[in-house]
Amino acid sequence: MIILLRHGETFWNREARIQGHMESDLTPLGERQARAMAGLAADLVRRDGHDGWRLVASPIGRAQRTAGMVAAATGLSIETDARLAEISCGEWEGKLRADIAHHYPEIFATREWFFGAPGGETFEDVTARAADWLASLPPEPGRRVIAVSHGVWGRLARGAYAGLDRQATLDQDVPQDAVYRLHNGQIDRFDCEPVV
Repeated sequence: MIILLRHGETFWNREARIQGHMESDLTPLGERQARAMAGLAADLVRRDGHDGWRLVASPIGRAQRTAGMVAAATGLSIETDARLAEISCGEWEGKLRADIAHHYPEIFATREWFFGAPGGETFEDVTARAADWLASLPPEPGRRVIAVSHGVWGRLARGAYAGLDRQATLDQDVPQDAVYRLHNGQIDRFDCEPVV
């Protein structure tokens, strides 16, 4: 079983600024979202009733901050794995989406825009990282890991897990107030209680 969550809202999320590998702190709302997701993840672990759970997070600060809250809620130590890092958006990192969309309207008309940044990663690059991480995990039923990552990475990891085609993968939601459980080939979404 994999419990997968995205970091809470950051200041750059709020500004619609492209993050990629760059750092942006969680907003006060993002902190509350992270605590809510941590509590929900801890509940799912308790419901499972098995030992041997691990907590793995992207090395990027916003995921590490969110993972810290998961660690506090579960008592697990954080392992860091670079394969869980968000997509690199190359030269677009730190720039406002609106500015990039103005110059590249044809790319920003679809969810493919993430993969158009000069010097950035491709769909195939990130999917390969996610698939490699998934393949490194123990098989079911012994797999027990909480993964804290990012929007694009989580979307592509879920697509790789479920064997979705490219469009179905990109059409998935990327909430900052929900937890996904990947178990026996199925993906279940658990929404947190609303936070304000």
